[in-house]
Amino acid sequence: MPNVKIFADSTSDLPANWLKRHEIGLVPLYVVFGNETFRDGIDITPTDIYRRVEAEGNLPKTTAPSPKDFMDAFGPYIERGQDIVYISLSTKLSSTYQNAQIAATEFPEGRIHVVDSLTLCSGIGLLVMKAVRMAEQGLASADIAARIAAIRPQVETQFVIDTLEYLYKGGRCSGMQNFIGSLLQIRPVLKLVDGNIIPAYKVRGRKEKAVQQMLDNALADKDNMDRDLILVAHTLAEEEALRLAAILREQTGASEVAVSEAGCVISSHCGPHTVAIMYTRKQPAS
Repeated sequence: MPNVKIFADSTSDLPANWLKRHEIGLVPLYVVFGNETFRDGIDITPTDIYRRVEAEGNLPKTTAPSPKDFMDAFGPYIERGQDIVYISLSTKLSSTYQNAQIAATEFPEGRIHVVDSLTLCSGIGLLVMKAVRMAEQGLASADIAARIAAIRPQVETQFVIDTLEYLYKGGRCSGMQNFIGSLLQIRPVLKLVDGNIIPAYKVRGRKEKAVQQMLDNALADKDNMDRDLILVAHTLAEEEALRLAAILREQTGASEVAVSEAGCVISSHCGPHTVAIMYTRKQPAS
């Protein structure tokens, strides 16, 4: 058993068999419909969310785990002598990082290291898997946290959403942007920069054109890719994700190209039929 336990939150969207195989700790965020609160991936699924949105017309809210949630999750591992590295959803998008930091102060100094991923979804997953390998190699928690912080600017995350409706209802684009986007069939290719979601490209026409643009962006960067692992994430778009994964596998020569389904929090904000490509670029020579 490694002396360092790696933790993430449910927005990392790692496949369940990876979580089990590598004994990755997971702290769920919450999905809230009115007076009902559900744990992401435990009490509710993305399909449940889409069914309720279609029936009720309102999007759920999402909330971060509380400091107590983190304390309850971390405590047993600290007691058995393991240190912890927790890699959080971007601080620009959630208070998960801050709440984990509060929880960490309740334990002996230096036992828990909290790292802001500055990304989301499987972009977090990429960093988590690198941390897992470091822990399995016997690195100390402080070294793992420092190395992950150094790697995170190299994480590339781009995604295409099928409709602006979820971003609009969630307050992430204006009513006019939603109207114009729908009217002109503008499909944004979005990316993460310094922890914020920004438009990388705007493609007019069918969604397939935007997905092809995202794929072209990734392939144009293939010489700079760290080819250990590429992740393709999706929300109810498995066929499209598998197709992208097959092309990336063939054209990049990556050791592994895996497909993961995004969980409830990402699904609540991006909506169904979203697809994303996430990889890590090689670190610049020092």
